[in-house]
Amino acid sequence: MELTLLGTGGPEGLPLPDCPCAACALATGPAARAATAVLVDGVALLDLTPGVALAAARAGRSLAGLRLVLLSHPHDGPPVEIPAGLPAPARVPDGERLPLTTGHRVLAVATDAPGTGYAIESPDGLRALYLPPGSAPAGLAEHGREPYDLVLLDVVGRPDALARLRAAGAVTATTDVVAVHIGHSAPPEPELGRQLAALGARAVPDGTTLAAGDLQQVPDVPRRTLVLGGARSGKSAEAERRLAAYPEVVYVATGGAREDDPDWAHRVAAHRDRRPAGWHTEETCDLLPLLAADGPPLLVDCLGLWLTNVMDAANAWEDRAWRDGAEREVRRRAEEFASAWRATRRTAVAVSNEVGSGVVPPTAAGRRFRDELGRLNAAVAAESEHVLLTTAGLARALKP
Repeated sequence: MELTLLGTGGPEGLPLPDCPCAACALATGPAARAATAVLVDGVALLDLTPGVALAAARAGRSLAGLRLVLLSHPHDGPPVEIPAGLPAPARVPDGERLPLTTGHRVLAVATDAPGTGYAIESPDGLRALYLPPGSAPAGLAEHGREPYDLVLLDVVGRPDALARLRAAGAVTATTDVVAVHIGHSAPPEPELGRQLAALGARAVPDGTTLAAGDLQQVPDVPRRTLVLGGARSGKSAEAERRLAAYPEVVYVATGGAREDDPDWAHRVAAHRDRRPAGWHTEETCDLLPLLAADGPPLLVDCLGLWLTNVMDAANAWEDRAWRDGAEREVRRRAEEFASAWRATRRTAVAVSNEVGSGVVPPTAAGRRFRDELGRLNAAVAAESEHVLLTTAGLARALKP
């Protein structure tokens, strides 16, 4: 089964007319995207968009053999001209099945936003799923029979939709996941490709023909990732984004509670509110058992607060205690963590503060913390497959 992407952009395309934003300014040439429309084996068209006949001709495809034109979501703006000879476009009620004389079968899939998804099965049993922009599947029972070979969805806007499909077994390691409905809220390349690869997905240019069932070389999600950054650099958001397409995640908050500190309580609440509903939170600094156990991915936020707890327990802030054994205890605990990080079989992402770029702390205790966190970061980075540094909300790969 071949699916030709006549467009891969959001409903208004990319760039938006007269939009001065950076994403639209960079969307030129191959980076420009027409509104998403998909031609399936030349017999079915998913979403009728402006200029679809010309887009098909550019891709070397004909619309002459179309048996079915399906709309997936409400189309705003002026009516789209229907090219001569095309079947009348229609939205299909959720759950309705449409057998075609070509042997293809189409199922209308309910979504949690206005619109309809379509699951398509080819005569030889290959399966593809197409979801409208801004939507996730509302019911997953129909997806669980076997995994799809190809899934087209709004990965940028709804990574949780990918998480739901994975939880139902509808998306597995062999499923080719391709992002469509890409609008100007998505970052431009190469950042777009990096973010999608972290979710196990990819983007392709308009006019690309995909063969369902072909195994694609999407980079594996690293086992261990360390995300470094300064205050308000976007490091926590980057770490959370890397696991947004997983159905279950254990979020390990090492900060704990602080009495009589309303600002801290507000920060903790903001972190909790933005986590997906399927994530489970553990508020603990006892990280070794979690790294040793099997289970869903871990997100540890953050190592700086974990080290603070270790230094508190060892009374390492006091100069005399530091000389009398606290130094050895802190470094032993750091070595234990680095060893557990190296040995874990779970997918794990850790967040830590990058230190040493500012002024030298005026106290011995502050300099001690800076030095020990720097050593800890270096030890964990050495045992990680992937290390990122975030600055001003932008992530740069340091390793590999």
